[in-house]
Amino acid sequence: MLSAARFLALACFCLAAAPAAAEFQLPQNITRLPAPQLSAPESLHFPVYPLILPNVRFWEKIYGTYTETQAVLHDRAEMYRIYAVLDLMPKDTPGAGKINEKLTELARLHVKGILNKLAGGGRPQTAEELRIYNLFQQKSPAAFLAAAESLRVQTGLKNRFRDGVIRSGAYMPAIKRILRTLDLPLELAYLPHVESSFNPEAHSKAGAVGLWQFTRYTGKEFMAVNELVDERYDLYIASEAAARFLKENYRQLGAWPLALTAYNHGRGGMLRAKAQWGSYPVIFANHTSSTFGFASRNFYPEFLAALRVARRLEADFSVIKERPLISASLRLKGYAAAAELLQYFGVSEEEFRRLNPALMKPVLEGKKYIPVETIIHLPATHFIRERIRSMPQSLLRASQIPDYVPPKPKLKKKAAVSKKAAGRSSQKMKKAKVKAKAIPVLKKKAQRKR
Repeated sequence: MLSAARFLALACFCLAAAPAAAEFQLPQNITRLPAPQLSAPESLHFPVYPLILPNVRFWEKIYGTYTETQAVLHDRAEMYRIYAVLDLMPKDTPGAGKINEKLTELARLHVKGILNKLAGGGRPQTAEELRIYNLFQQKSPAAFLAAAESLRVQTGLKNRFRDGVIRSGAYMPAIKRILRTLDLPLELAYLPHVESSFNPEAHSKAGAVGLWQFTRYTGKEFMAVNELVDERYDLYIASEAAARFLKENYRQLGAWPLALTAYNHGRGGMLRAKAQWGSYPVIFANHTSSTFGFASRNFYPEFLAALRVARRLEADFSVIKERPLISASLRLKGYAAAAELLQYFGVSEEEFRRLNPALMKPVLEGKKYIPVETIIHLPATHFIRERIRSMPQSLLRASQIPDYVPPKPKLKKKAAVSKKAAGRSSQKMKKAKVKAKAIPVLKKKAQRKR
């Protein structure tokens, strides 16, 4: 294993050669790009506009080519400009975070130096400088200077994405069934690849959770989100909520590229963008705001890339997906204790937790009942189905366990007596102060008499 010192020494320059620039380079006139050869469903609902094709190809490489131990140094706006691909230390290596941060910063400064040199009129002298120089259509000082301030690093996601495709086997049939019920394109079932990599326990820094990454605020519009039940974690409920949310986006925005971008950016923001610019390609090319940043602009291209890479992996026989998650569901018509349900249905606590990730700790620990109208999921066996049919009413309660309110402490008699004593002592102190003030006055009177 390389030592940290040696690894940093190689940083100037242990940059892997960037992929062939021709794969990402745009022709002289972007409007002359040939229309991509797409399948009918994708071209009908989810067009790949020539303007966003370089972005789609970039994200295809991130999802399908570059691993988590590789970082791509690229242009934030012109994403076909890949300056270098860095080899990173594995995350489980001690000190890897700081080493990788230093490595990427050195690479960024190195490329920025080359771009500033070209902006100052310098001619490319090395093979690397010539390669970077040829990435630009307009070889002007202004173009090089702008590019020097537009550098970005993106870590590869190949392994994570492949794991997501394997996990998706458990959830995809149920999601597609919900989409069919609501008459929505089945391609939308691939959106969790972008949102969570089909990790049902995924959390974001913004507080979004679950496969569909609902925030608490948005989730409350469609689901129960409280200290007892958080249905953002429920596969079926959250998937239906996401489908209805997307359907309403489409109804108001009129195009799936806009509806999908609104899933990330917000419906209100996209309605304002549409009112200002009209179509998605014009919004992509021109719209700027404090909230419409890199993530929002690239959300639809990321979805298209995820759709393509996932379908390729699904066709790969070496990728064995998880078996579909099948469960029997029961809507509670009253409050119920989790422990009593486990005993009645003969389900282990581990299995019950796995099938019901929406139930929070107070419920699972027995401090509170499972609320009325909550949908619980159980193993889909003949025995369980029979038990559901014959479930006794005695398992249901009419009301919730009340919140514990600690009693107010009563004042002890000793404490009351001590207060009286304190009052007496304060009176004595006042009298002592009066006497202390009177003594100097008496002394002066005595001196006068003498």
